[in-house]
Amino acid sequence: MVDLFPVLRVLGILAMIFSLTMGLPLAVSLWTRDGIWQVYPQAMGATFMAGAWLWWRLRHFRHELQPRHGVMLVSLVWMLLPLAAALPLMLAGHYIGRPMSFTHAYFEAVSGLTTSGSTVLSGLDTLPVSVNVWRTFLQWVGGMGILILAVAVLPLLGVGGSQLFKAEAAGPLKDAKLTPRMTGTAKGLWGVYALFSVSCGLAYWLAGMAPLDALMHMFTTVSLGGLSSYDASFGHFQSPLLEAICIFFMLVASCNFALYFVAFRKGHWRGFWTDPELRATLFALTGGGLVVSLLLWAKGVYAPLDALRHGMFNTISLATTTGYATVDYLAWPVFAPVLMLLLSGVATSAGSTGGGIKMVRMLILVKQARREMNRLVHPRAVQPVCLGGGVVDNRVIFSVLAFMLVYGGTVFGLSMLLLLTDLDPVTAFSAVLASVNCAGPGLGGVGPAANFAVLTDFQIWVCTFAMLLGRLEILSFMALLTPSFWRR
Repeated sequence: MVDLFPVLRVLGILAMIFSLTMGLPLAVSLWTRDGIWQVYPQAMGATFMAGAWLWWRLRHFRHELQPRHGVMLVSLVWMLLPLAAALPLMLAGHYIGRPMSFTHAYFEAVSGLTTSGSTVLSGLDTLPVSVNVWRTFLQWVGGMGILILAVAVLPLLGVGGSQLFKAEAAGPLKDAKLTPRMTGTAKGLWGVYALFSVSCGLAYWLAGMAPLDALMHMFTTVSLGGLSSYDASFGHFQSPLLEAICIFFMLVASCNFALYFVAFRKGHWRGFWTDPELRATLFALTGGGLVVSLLLWAKGVYAPLDALRHGMFNTISLATTTGYATVDYLAWPVFAPVLMLLLSGVATSAGSTGGGIKMVRMLILVKQARREMNRLVHPRAVQPVCLGGGVVDNRVIFSVLAFMLVYGGTVFGLSMLLLLTDLDPVTAFSAVLASVNCAGPGLGGVGPAANFAVLTDFQIWVCTFAMLLGRLEILSFMALLTPSFWRR
């Protein structure tokens, strides 16, 4: 148990940092006079005091963080910080006469921080503005990861920063250093994230969005989160120009931010465009959008231009795990929404703000499958798996294979658990798949025209657990359940 104390000390510091984020909705509440400004000082004070108590009690445990400490801290952050994030939602519900249960508030907070975009709330248009700002701001904070932010701004975490960074970073290739120090890497990634955020917000504003709408939808576009301040989601605006801007920034955010960092740092983009994962990501997203658009036109659902507009936007939105919708795509031919949901599992890059299993893993799996087929013909041939001009280490391949096995088992197991509750198969499977991929809406009862409020509390907890597993990339959390992890 003593081994956990250094982790809890850092967790206390992170809780204190996180409490400061509630200053934004507080400022918005005071500015717009939405009548619930008292909510945020209460939640901020409770979160800060809890973190301060934890840090003070364990302030002497300054041991260097080891790899397993990173795994423990990341898991605790994504499970416990939503407790703090849920406080303003629950308190606001009492102030406005729309009480929210702990189950719903925690689900909404987890959905925000994991950038899933699923919601149990309706009547978003009439919610206090500061509540919608808080929901969307959670996605922006969670997009790049609060731990990477902490590594960037807190020198006191510099000793164990590499362990935190590796535990938090997505994808199988986590050991590549962009700078000599992980602090510099984290600052660089957050700098790129901030640059795209400002650009996206300004573009929305100049294209006609109100300032607060531009701010909130910027938060959920660059984070690929997809929460909106309107029940009609992005369809509220009915603007082809805004949709085109959104498509551009969703494509930008679906690519590896490390590539942008290197390109900006070196002053040229030659290596950026030759990256195999980036090309595969953009091909899958644009190709999937074109396939759906052609299907909608061929089936007579829309005229050619409308088919292209709605097909590209909604496909790229769901495939990038953003989850915006402009129409109820469940009314389309069934092939389209199923393809869109399946793409959400593979069509984002490692190092992006998207969810799913990441495109690099699919590329490695395809190349490994090709190698095994070639071995049937040439058993003695030496054929290493190569990606981007380099040889992929067999340990990485084994890690990807293990991840895919656990990923498939998780989706199957949790879907069967929902089926035990008599949920229909389409809703059960799509709710789990959308949650594990952090994609937002699913099919059936949890499609774009509805939300997760139709589920029972137990079903919501299953989906909440699935979102956490997806954000932790499953293996990190599963490692905590093995006896060897806790042996000294």
